[in-house]
Amino acid sequence: DAGACVVLATGDAVRQHGFKPLARLVSWGVVGVPPEIMGIGPAPAIRQALKRADLSLGDLDRVEVNEAFAAQYLAVEKELGLDRAKTNVNGGAISIGHPLAASGARITLALMNELRRNNLKYGAASLCIGGGQGIAAIIENVS
Repeated sequence: DAGACVVLATGDAVRQHGFKPLARLVSWGVVGVPPEIMGIGPAPAIRQALKRADLSLGDLDRVEVNEAFAAQYLAVEKELGLDRAKTNVNGGAISIGHPLAASGARITLALMNELRRNNLKYGAASLCIGGGQGIAAIIENVS
């Protein structure tokens, strides 16, 4: 079990209240895939989010792919041609854990911290969802 909290705010709210954001949500993608291959969901979700952001995979400095299981990550890596030097650089769900209720927040925060720590610009956070879905977000470091 786990819990997490993410605070999203508009640019106007950030300015009005003097918030210091950790990152900017550039775009997102949510897709459906056949349930039999639910683990591939992050690949089309990342593509959709990149298209909406007018970015390419090469623009990403870091990628977080939640590993529901090892073969699932490998399928996404192969489908997208991910660079292991830029993906799950501090470990993934297999090593860190996969608390279902908090995994999205965990990988997004890990991505934001990695971008800030290394003064990098863009990253993608992604997860597969049982039943046949994929979700991804493109994050921009604003520090």
